[in-house]
Amino acid sequence: MTRGESKPKLRRVVQKPLQTHLKGFFLPRPWKQFWQIKSQTPGHRLSAAPWGSRAMSAGAGTLKPLIAVCQATSTPNKDHNLEWCSHLIREAAQRGACIVFLPEAFDFIGSNTEETLSLAEPLEGDLIRRYASLARECGVWLSLGGFHERGSDWESTHRIYNCHLLLDPKGTLMAAYRKTHLCDVELEGRVSMKESAFTNPGLEIVSPVSTPAGKVGLAICYDLRFPEMSLALAQEGAEILTYPSAFTVTTGSAHWEVLLRARAIETQCYVVAAAQTGKNHEHRTSYGHAMIVDPWGSVIAQCQEGPGLCYAEIDLAYLRRIRQEIPVFQHRRPDLYGRVAPLS
Repeated sequence: MTRGESKPKLRRVVQKPLQTHLKGFFLPRPWKQFWQIKSQTPGHRLSAAPWGSRAMSAGAGTLKPLIAVCQATSTPNKDHNLEWCSHLIREAAQRGACIVFLPEAFDFIGSNTEETLSLAEPLEGDLIRRYASLARECGVWLSLGGFHERGSDWESTHRIYNCHLLLDPKGTLMAAYRKTHLCDVELEGRVSMKESAFTNPGLEIVSPVSTPAGKVGLAICYDLRFPEMSLALAQEGAEILTYPSAFTVTTGSAHWEVLLRARAIETQCYVVAAAQTGKNHEHRTSYGHAMIVDPWGSVIAQCQEGPGLCYAEIDLAYLRRIRQEIPVFQHRRPDLYGRVAPLS
């Protein structure tokens, strides 16, 4: 935290049990344990305690995997961003999370195209090595959404990739997805973005990766607007879809939550969306509202204002029950409207 910044306010994330009656069956929402969340200046000791221990949260049953979703305010200062993200990762690991999800542009948000290109690094660079070391130190999986990557074609193109990385607790790179849908948007007088001016589109969707919380499918931000991609990942076995993002205030306030809930409902997956929030630089403010949505479409955790974390347990038995009772993938009619192509 820089001089003059105030500490983020105390944030509470609460989810009450929900019971839903449908014709022919009764589908209860399982109780989730959530935490009182207090983000602190990096280097300070933790003082916020969980509302219930991890042991209690499982009751008499098996302990469910806990995930943590980060909300950050990246700036052009890479060292500052690393300090804050490292603090959030260590806090999440201390609370028992097995996977920590970071937002798009966790590394930095440049104030212009020239600065963005100058700050980008290759996957083999210092920044990813430091995150790999952090994964080993904390013993957690890391979803690093939206890394500004200088690819193998950098010298010839001087263009970058928007790359979502998944590291295991040994710091090993398990998957790298390069954003396929680039955000070129013109909302007159409100939003002007042309990601394709300096970014190469990825050429493939990456198969879901098995983790302690379930099979994770990788996407990034603007990919959220393309249901074909989420259906392709679910078709390949995804149980958790990830959309690390940096939505603008204009588009976020209108579309963010409804799109995330729609992707969860249509794929019957958990949807995890880490987010940028607040003023990234003089010309950029991000919407925030990092959240986790369950396969029923309920928002089960959400960050409020400022950098911080939200947590949820992943209940794959609940996911399987929803898919069994509303078997939409069995009811599809590819003979009428085709089928999403299998991943290569």
